[in-house]
Amino acid sequence: MKVKLALFTIVTLCAYSCLESKNNVGHTKPNILFILVDDLGYTDLGCMGSQYYETPNIDKIAAEGTLFTDAYAACQVCSPSRASILTGQFTARHGITDWIGAKSGEEWRTRKRYNKLLPAAYKHQLSTSYLTLPKALKAEGYATFFAGKWHIGGEGSLPEDHGFDTNIGGYHAGSPGKGGYFSPFKNPKLEDTTPTENLSIRLANETAQFIKADHDEPFLAYLSFYAVHGPIQSSKQKWEKYRAKSEAMGIADSGFMNGDLLPMRLHQDHPVYGGLVETMDDAVGIVLNALKETGLDQNTIVVFTSDNGGVVSGDGYATNLAPLKGGKGQQWEGGIRVPLLMSVPWIKNQVNTSNIPVMATDLYPTLLDLAGLPLQEDAHLDGKSIKPIIIGNEFEERPLYWHYPHYGNQGGRPVSIMRQGDWKVIHYWEDGHFELYNLKEDIHEDKDLSTELSDKAQQMDTQLLTWLKSVNAQYPTVDTDYDEVKHMQWVTRNKTKLKNWLEKSRADMLKEDWQPNKDWWESMQTVD
Repeated sequence: MKVKLALFTIVTLCAYSCLESKNNVGHTKPNILFILVDDLGYTDLGCMGSQYYETPNIDKIAAEGTLFTDAYAACQVCSPSRASILTGQFTARHGITDWIGAKSGEEWRTRKRYNKLLPAAYKHQLSTSYLTLPKALKAEGYATFFAGKWHIGGEGSLPEDHGFDTNIGGYHAGSPGKGGYFSPFKNPKLEDTTPTENLSIRLANETAQFIKADHDEPFLAYLSFYAVHGPIQSSKQKWEKYRAKSEAMGIADSGFMNGDLLPMRLHQDHPVYGGLVETMDDAVGIVLNALKETGLDQNTIVVFTSDNGGVVSGDGYATNLAPLKGGKGQQWEGGIRVPLLMSVPWIKNQVNTSNIPVMATDLYPTLLDLAGLPLQEDAHLDGKSIKPIIIGNEFEERPLYWHYPHYGNQGGRPVSIMRQGDWKVIHYWEDGHFELYNLKEDIHEDKDLSTELSDKAQQMDTQLLTWLKSVNAQYPTVDTDYDEVKHMQWVTRNKTKLKNWLEKSRADMLKEDWQPNKDWWESMQTVD
C-alpha cells in the first residue's frame, strides 16, 4: 500500500509540473471550483434521474468525476448547512440551526401557527473565530473568491470576514430579494450593469472572469448561486420550452397531494422552475468553459452540491423528488439528501459512483486532503476526508447527525436525526417519540421499524441524544399557549383553500396563453 501511495504521489506531482508549464502558473497546488446551488433537490438533475430538467453541463461533472448517491446537506434549510460547509462541523455544534431570520422562542407565536413547541434559540451569524475553509486555504497561499448567496451573517460576518479576498453579491439576504433574478438586482454587493441581466449568468461571468485572470497562486473560486431559491423566475423562452415538455410528457389531472401539514407537489412539471434550473446549468457551463479555455481544467478540483433538499412543500412548491419522501425543511430524505459531484482530473481511475453516506461537513477536510495540505482537525471536528472513497480505498463507517429544533416554512417539525450505515433514526421533540428506517430497503421511509426492532431503535435514539448533550445542543420548549383548535384550523386551510389555489395556479401556468405577474416571470409566491 505504501509503494502504491508513493507512486500515486509521484504521478500527481509530475502532472502538476506539466500543468505548471502549460498554464504558466507559478504553483503546483490544485485550484478549487466549489459550486453551491440553493434549494436544488436530489433528483433535479439529469444525472440524478430527472427526465424533465435538462442539465448537460452539470451532468458532465458527474460523468468525469464521482457521483455520491447517499450525500447529505448538514441541514434541511440553508443557513445551517452553509455554515457547516465552511466549518466542517455539524449544526448542533456551531449553533446555527435555522435559516437566519427565522423566528424562535415566543416570537414564533407571531407566525400564528399555534404549534406545541416554541422553536429553540439559535446563533444569527457565523463567528469569525472559526478557522473556515477559505481561511485555511488562504494560509496556504490560495487566492479566495466568493460570488453569490451568503446568508450566514451580516456586517462583521460577511464573506470577506471569513477568509474570502473578494465578495461579489454576498450579504445577509437569503434570496435574490426584491430585485429577483433580473437586473436591477437591488443587491448592495453587486453593481447593476446591464438591464434585465440574469443573476445566475452574471455570477457565472464574474467567476469566469476571476478564473481567467493571471494567477501566481492557486485559487478557491466559490460560486454560490441564489438559484434555484424562490422567487421562481425564468425567461419566456424557457417557460415555453418546459410547458411544451410537460404537455409532451403528459399533464396529470392533479398536481398536489396533502402532506402532514402542507400540500406537496406530485410531479416534476413546473415550467418556470424548469427554466430556472436550466439557466443555472447554463451558468455552470460558462464557468467550466473558463477552466477549459485557460487550460486550468486539468489542475482544478470541481465540487458541485446543494445546501438542502428541493422545495416540494411551501415556498414555491417547485418540484418532486421521487423516490425520496418530502423535501426542503422536512425530516425525510428529500429534505437532507442532495446531489454531490466531485471531479479530480488527475485521478485517472476515480470512482464514478459511490453509495457510501457522506455529508457536506466532509468537504472541508476532503479538499485539504486532495490538495496535499495539512488537515485542520481542531477546526473541521465533524468532517472526515472522503478522498479514500474517490480513489477506491476503504472508508470507515461513522454516524452522521442532524439537529433541527424548529418548525419549517415547508411543513417540517422539530427533530434530530442520526444515520449510521443503512439505518436512520428520527427523534421528534414534540412528544419524544422516535422512528427507525432501513434506507437500503425503504428509501421512501414508509415502514417505521421502531416497534419491530425496538432494541436497535432505542440504542440509536440514545446515541443521538447523548451526542446532542455532548455538544450542548439547544432544544425547543413547550408553548404553554398552545391552541390545538387554532392549529388544526391552519392545517385544514392548507389542505383545502391552499391546495385548491395551488392546483389552479399549476393548471394556469401550463396553458399556452398563461401570462406571468408584471414583475417578470414570477409565480407561486408563499401563501401564509
